[in-house]
Amino acid sequence: MKYSIRIEERLYPSKIASYLNIFLSIIFALIFGAIIILIAGANPIKSYQAIFMGAFGSRYSLSETLVKAIPLILCGIGVAIAFKMILWNIGAEGQLHIGAFTASWVALTFPHLPIYILLPLMILAGFIGGAFWALIPAILKAALKVNEIITTLLMNYIAILWVYYFVYGPWRDPKGYGFPLSAPFSASAQLPRFGNSRVHLGLILGILAAIILFFVLKRTKWGYEIKVIGENPEAAKYAGMNIFKNIIIVMIISGGLAGLAGMCEVSGITRRLQPAISPGYGYTAIIIAWLSKLNPWVIILVSFLFGGLLVGGDQIQMTMGLPLAIAHIIQGAILFFILGGEILNKYKVRLVKS
Repeated sequence: MKYSIRIEERLYPSKIASYLNIFLSIIFALIFGAIIILIAGANPIKSYQAIFMGAFGSRYSLSETLVKAIPLILCGIGVAIAFKMILWNIGAEGQLHIGAFTASWVALTFPHLPIYILLPLMILAGFIGGAFWALIPAILKAALKVNEIITTLLMNYIAILWVYYFVYGPWRDPKGYGFPLSAPFSASAQLPRFGNSRVHLGLILGILAAIILFFVLKRTKWGYEIKVIGENPEAAKYAGMNIFKNIIIVMIISGGLAGLAGMCEVSGITRRLQPAISPGYGYTAIIIAWLSKLNPWVIILVSFLFGGLLVGGDQIQMTMGLPLAIAHIIQGAILFFILGGEILNKYKVRLVKS
């Protein structure tokens, strides 16, 4: 008797297994990270202790973790609303850079405007910049069925190099001793900070974005359309839902939120435009969105934890001599194990008679 292996889609994927997958993915990622740390010649337990203390061990550490969490919250919510409609926006990193660029243009062009005018203009410019950068692949997807994974990913590199061109060229500060930095922003172009920390008003913007997204998805007709289109485009089309319009709107909002994250970084943290304004926030946001099951409230919590991982990665680099890449390896491992677990939850392998 001969047998063959067949992969079949499960009719009813287990919700319990889906949440168990998240827990196990984090455990396996930590084990994988421990192996990498051992190969690097360090003690995994002491390294993880250093990461935890560096991220949450003091008031300053907690504030720095919040600083890292702000762009992760905005980018995570941005990609989550796109993922909800099965639009794979991999371009949050580029949209963040363009949002930072457009917000910087406003700050450098109108430095003498009062803060109550300049900051709203910068917020609007950052959102519009990110939205425009997402609009291009949205039109290609809606009109020509071009794969948005490829277009959004490739446009990341264009956006990053665009920012590099300006800080190395036309916008380089003549008083910056040759460093690739724009001129500093005026005081009215800087987001207010809380107390003596670097935590700024962008945290409130991220929380507001989460509240609005939750309300839209759970309480509005448009939120229901997003869900239906994501789950069954053919049924949505048959029901009269305008898929073209929804693709455009969802991608604009998704890119706009990532652009807002860029505005918060240049206005709240660097207070000028510079290269490498993001250590990969847009890519990390993809992991956060999946780990959070696209839930806006969970995105806030997971962003805080991943912010701690980034801050803790800096700590082990300074205290233990390990590369910062360890933190990024753990992030990538979490995503790898989550995707693997989701595949096993949605599909089953059967041994059948030939």
